[in-house]
Amino acid sequence: MLKIGKKILIAYIILFVISQILSSCFSFRMSQQEIDKAFAGFKQKPIQHQIEVQGTKMNFAEIGNDSLPVAFFVHGSPGSWTAFIDFMKDTVLLKKVKMVSVDRIGFGASELGDGEKSLQTQVDLLKPIVAHEKRFGKKIIFIGHSLGGPVIAKMAMEYPELIDKLIIVAGSIAPDLEPNEKWFRIPMAFTPIRVLIPASFRASNDEILSLKPELEKMLPLWKNIRQPVIVIQGGKDMLVSPKNADFAEKMLVNSAKVEIVRVDTMNHFVPWSHPFLIKKAISDEL
Repeated sequence: MLKIGKKILIAYIILFVISQILSSCFSFRMSQQEIDKAFAGFKQKPIQHQIEVQGTKMNFAEIGNDSLPVAFFVHGSPGSWTAFIDFMKDTVLLKKVKMVSVDRIGFGASELGDGEKSLQTQVDLLKPIVAHEKRFGKKIIFIGHSLGGPVIAKMAMEYPELIDKLIIVAGSIAPDLEPNEKWFRIPMAFTPIRVLIPASFRASNDEILSLKPELEKMLPLWKNIRQPVIVIQGGKDMLVSPKNADFAEKMLVNSAKVEIVRVDTMNHFVPWSHPFLIKKAISDEL
């Protein structure tokens, strides 16, 4: 028995070491060196900021002219602000908007590894950053990819005075369309297994486990969204059901304008495969 216990301990230590290596490989964020390399030769470079909100460190990056409307990017799960770094390199887009991209709680440099289950808490943590950009009455365009979709929708429901337009990109917004993944996600939440999972995946598991009930809480509030909304959805999305776009069309009954952009051949990774769709949505009616 002692030998078996010793072998289990050794195996656990090996798995722990491997997990720490994987954690650095799969952090879904770029190092400062990688960011500097990406912007080599560019006149403008993103500047990162950290603020404390309700005792939580929130990290975000910004680039562009303060006098312009703001395109505010919210990444999926897992992810980080650097998911939208190629948008920040677009000199044409930078003539039209200032860009802000945030590390949601649990990702990047915003308390990495500790995911937040409550969408209400997520938007409360984002609110001071958005309010800072809105202080001079600038137009705020919110872009949310994947799980960032329900986050920006919740922001529009709770703080409509801060948001002027929503762009939901492959957003997981319909509770009934959430896949049943508890069979593998619940075990991942237990400490002995949890500590072996890369930090970004831990945070992702935390929030996805609770996403369906969080989306159900939002159901009565969709009628409160009055801003123009553009929904971009791929027909070959294997991670978020394409029917989420139909859900948005059904629920956005009081929106000033609803545009559904469907591309049958497009998958889930729209910001990288079809960035021009997002750029067009940002630029429309500026």
